[in-house]
Amino acid sequence: EIAIQRLAVFGDRASLVQASYTTLLHQLRLKGWQTVDGILIDLGVSSMQLDTPRRGFSFQAEGPLDMRFSPSQPTTAADLLNHLAEADLADILWRYGEEKLSRRIARAIVQARPLQTPRQLAEVVTRASGGARQHIHPATRTFQALRIAVNDELKAIETVLPDAVSALAPGGKLAVISFHSLEDRIVKQFFRRESRDSICPPEQPVCTCQHRASIIELTRRPIEADEEETKTNPRARSARLRIAEKRLLA
Repeated sequence: EIAIQRLAVFGDRASLVQASYTTLLHQLRLKGWQTVDGILIDLGVSSMQLDTPRRGFSFQAEGPLDMRFSPSQPTTAADLLNHLAEADLADILWRYGEEKLSRRIARAIVQARPLQTPRQLAEVVTRASGGARQHIHPATRTFQALRIAVNDELKAIETVLPDAVSALAPGGKLAVISFHSLEDRIVKQFFRRESRDSICPPEQPVCTCQHRASIIELTRRPIEADEEETKTNPRARSARLRIAEKRLLA
């Protein structure tokens, strides 16, 4: 609804579709578009979702433990927390949150079941991790991990990147904004791989992969918000922007 209002000035030049970006190619076909000149992918959760208590993304507000990007998704954060085995929970916290205390926190969650609200979860994690940490809230990594697991975010990124490149016209640009290291690592590795003519191991004397570069990496290092921007928008502090260009046809 907000986007409709803000883009109204562009009239029928702006077309809005509510869907996962994993359906990018399907959405373009529905529009009758063969290629596009530019794609911007803004990964992860939005500020509006974080600031809406009923969405359950933040431990700073009370609401249900939901964390779904779309209400149509079947599995909520509460479903995972209250039904997964302890080992599976620990694996999610370690893999998607890079949480060093994943086993201890998972054990505490299982012992505290059932958990129904973000604040309940945050309290359990804080106790299990020994209290406040220097830079971030003790539950930050746990909440990130659960959100990624609920929405299968990393797999979605791996799906959309090659689709986006294939949808670009030669010379078209792909820009991706990520907000944590797991997202940025996937984008960085994809850009590096797809900008090379060979992805064979360096110790292999002869190339056999027949891989050909499809993009030119325009940002070897990600673009980050400057101090002035982070003052007005603190959440931009963790943003990383990488840009690639579709190679011209040979």
